[in-house]
Amino acid sequence: MASPILESAAPDDVTGAALVVLRRPRGIRIPGAIWIGGSLLGAMILICFVGPLFDHANETNAQQALLSSFPNAAPSSAHLFGTDGTGFDVFGRIMVGGRTSLIVGFAAAALGSLIGGIWGITAGLVRPSVDNAMMRVVDIILSVPILYLLIVLAVVFRPSLILLILIIGGTSWVAMARFVRAETLSVRERDYVEAARSIGAGNLHIAIHHIVPNTIGTITVNAVFQVADAILVLAALGFVGLGVQPPATDWGSMLTSGVTYAVDGYWWEVYPVGVAIIVVVVSLNLIGEGIADRLGARR
Repeated sequence: MASPILESAAPDDVTGAALVVLRRPRGIRIPGAIWIGGSLLGAMILICFVGPLFDHANETNAQQALLSSFPNAAPSSAHLFGTDGTGFDVFGRIMVGGRTSLIVGFAAAALGSLIGGIWGITAGLVRPSVDNAMMRVVDIILSVPILYLLIVLAVVFRPSLILLILIIGGTSWVAMARFVRAETLSVRERDYVEAARSIGAGNLHIAIHHIVPNTIGTITVNAVFQVADAILVLAALGFVGLGVQPPATDWGSMLTSGVTYAVDGYWWEVYPVGVAIIVVVVSLNLIGEGIADRLGARR
């Protein structure tokens, strides 16, 4: 099997201007991709959501962290991945930050998929003049460097979990809209859709009973990829200091603080969280590619 390569995100991808996504070459099947990706993602979800229930350290109280441990302590039996510059247990912070990153990733992808799906189906069913106007809006949004837009929004508004979900989800729907519109234009020309129109079915009936069932594969596949993209966007925002605000954390914020100490040889403050991001993104891409192979969906 060919090795994975780094390829630029597709031009349609809302994050393509700013991020590079790890994906395998097209046309190469990975046996059991869904199972491999699902197992990795399931393990990370368990670690991030169930792990903190068994971690008795307070991962949001800096004063308590300094009293209970030493800053920048190397990995040991007491601290599996060492401690950071504040004295927090790195493994504990990975769990807490991962929970935030996964919540934002899945919620933003759901929001973006909902907006993009409705926009794409609507554009594919309305009059050509309205369709053209709607797609020009999509083109305008695609022409804007999204990461810069996200940074501006995060600076203007105080970042919070809800706001980050709204910002990332509200700017990530355009790629979904284009894919769904293309599927809608294809489906609406089929005989059974024409037959439904001939007996008086309206656009809403056609959308619910004919378009959505035929585009669900495309929506599902792209939604999975959007989760990975949203996690990367959040990491990028956190890396430039615009993620969730302390004492809460996310993986990008952890990278930011870790890089400060990495030059002094404290590698454990960067590598573990970097590996966590890679594992989640790769697992989501494996799931998405596996579903796409089975459904033959666009992505």
